Amino acid sequence: MNNNQTHLAESIRAEYEEKKRTKLDELMELDRKVKRPAEIFAFVFGTIGALVLGFGMCLAMKVLGDMMALGIVIGVVGIAMVSVNYFIYKMIINRGKKEYGKRILALTEEIIGEEK
Repeated sequence: MNNNQTHLAESIRAEYEEKKRTKLDELMELDRKVKRPAEIFAFVFGTIGALVLGFGMCLAMKVLGDMMALGIVIGVVGIAMVSVNYFIYKMIINRGKKEYGKRILALTEEIIGEEK
């Protein structure tokens, strides 16, 4: 077997071997637990806010009817939603940091201490 075939065989074998859970894997999982809920909320809420803003603009520009005043009100609601999205995102991130921060810091100290 040549070098490429050996490398391919080793990579396929690695896919089927049981992987040992390391402290770094646990650290990355905790980091995802902090960030994922905030990211999901930000994407969903931001998308809804943008759609509300767009719907209000359509009403205000008389694309979907002759309701300019209602369109302006709906557009302002959409602008407000998009504007507060970042602050809500940061609030969710900070809540996750409070919940998992001590464990994350302890794990990083263990990992850094092992490397030295």
